[in-house]
Amino acid sequence: MPVARFRDAVAFRDDDGRWSHGAEAVFRSLAHAPGDGTGLRFYRVVPGFAAITEWFYRLVARNRNLAGRVTHLLWGRSVVPAGEALTTWIFLRLVGVIFAIAFLSLAVQIQGLAGSHGVLPAADYIQAVRQQLGPAGVLYAPTLLWLGAGDGALQWLCVAGVVASLVLILGFLPGLMLVAVWAIYLSLAIGCQDFLWFQWDGLLLETAVIGALLAPWGFWSRPGADAPPRAAVRLIRWLLFRLMFASAVVKITSGDPSWRHLTALQYHYETQPLPTWTAWYAHHLPATFQRLSAALMFMAEGIVPFLILGPRRVRELAALALATFQILLMATGNYAYFNLLALALCVMLLDDGVWPERWRARLARPRARSRGFARAITVIALGLFLLSLYPISRAFHGSGDVLGPIRPAYGALAPFRMVNSYGLFQVMTTRRPEIDIEGSADGVTWKPYVFRWKPGPLDRRPEFVAPHQPRLDWQMWFAALSDFRQEPWFLSLCQRLLEGSKPVLALLSRNPFPGAPPRFVRATVYDYHFTDAATRRATHAWWRREPVGLYCPVLTLEDGRLVPASGASP
Repeated sequence: MPVARFRDAVAFRDDDGRWSHGAEAVFRSLAHAPGDGTGLRFYRVVPGFAAITEWFYRLVARNRNLAGRVTHLLWGRSVVPAGEALTTWIFLRLVGVIFAIAFLSLAVQIQGLAGSHGVLPAADYIQAVRQQLGPAGVLYAPTLLWLGAGDGALQWLCVAGVVASLVLILGFLPGLMLVAVWAIYLSLAIGCQDFLWFQWDGLLLETAVIGALLAPWGFWSRPGADAPPRAAVRLIRWLLFRLMFASAVVKITSGDPSWRHLTALQYHYETQPLPTWTAWYAHHLPATFQRLSAALMFMAEGIVPFLILGPRRVRELAALALATFQILLMATGNYAYFNLLALALCVMLLDDGVWPERWRARLARPRARSRGFARAITVIALGLFLLSLYPISRAFHGSGDVLGPIRPAYGALAPFRMVNSYGLFQVMTTRRPEIDIEGSADGVTWKPYVFRWKPGPLDRRPEFVAPHQPRLDWQMWFAALSDFRQEPWFLSLCQRLLEGSKPVLALLSRNPFPGAPPRFVRATVYDYHFTDAATRRATHAWWRREPVGLYCPVLTLEDGRLVPASGASP
């Protein structure tokens, strides 16, 4: 071959002596690698594909120096993929840690939330589903609690979840353990009903499902020893894209004026479910800074996710931006393990090239999966991707009808929570109503039930509680934004207080009736606001409040039934 021709373009010689050059040579050489023959097939059969790729090849060839600098900028000094074997190993350990946190957080609350004397007993729920749907109820409520939903079963499920999480962290049976933690957490989420239907509960479950596709299915996983399927890597990155992008979309499509005018953060720090003491300071930042922060938030949620689809250096930039955004959220709010899980997902935007050389030098050559296993993972990943198109379309207020069979398939699989909808803070709350529950033995003297974490005493400093999530405190925030008749669990809470339920009282800061439960309970609504700097210096109060009125009638028990009381002062 003449030297000039060799310098002009890549050349490839087939076994029969035939030479090809340029884009065709590239596609022919790639076709000799397993699974990389798609480009050559397109080159041969797709009209116009050959002409376009050859033109693009000549364009790059005439500007090699510029193209090289752009390549180094976007991919780094080496364009050879570093792989994600070590990255995936680290990610799966992080998922195990987050599951352990979630199970431990739930274990200390489960009896008060879903026990036999809890707010929403799981056994009653399972029995109601059984009566209404019969054997088909298993598909409506897929939970291990069908085998038993008593107090012991709930506690042992939490223990089993912690054990499976620890086994996952240690690297034993990673694929099986991810299926196990998914099944256990799903079972508890269904049994706890309203208390485990937050978006991060669904995100954790979906992460476990995709993690099972990423994970090796051997007995033990050594660091970096197993190359993850490419389809699963793309799917976990797509999950992070959906999580962030949908949050921006729902804010825009909601029509909320506070988001449209970038004034939402002037309310957010004060009205979020469980504020922190740092939120008091953030709330008092200048309005211009708040609007700028809202604009940057829209960039983080609406623009940065598209960098996930870019080359490795661009993905690293996206990981840095999204991780910074999550850390800022953690610094001013209590969002359970959500921020930790989002940070773990950011790890999967990286590849093994970012880790220290001394780590990678000790690793064995990653083992590739069998071709049949890889194809099965690809088919499952494709199915999950197609299902995820429906919640994305709903974020745009689309009906999903254009997706054909995807919509009914999504509905059929929805109880298993393998694919979920996302979009946080669609409408910003601009005021903070808080429910104050009080009990009375005589209907005249009232004593308050103080919650551990939600705003109550005006001089109590808002605290950090994440990654633990006090589920009852969170639900009280939602209840204050609606009518008590739309929150049946709230009436059940009032009944448990009148009964003196120890598991429920354990969820509170203290029991104002240690001797015997009260005869009456009432719930009053107050508007809470952060104090200004001068008031806090003078009174040490973090909050001020104004009464709004009763949340529900004064209640008492008659023959074990909750009824409006007569003869008690409102």
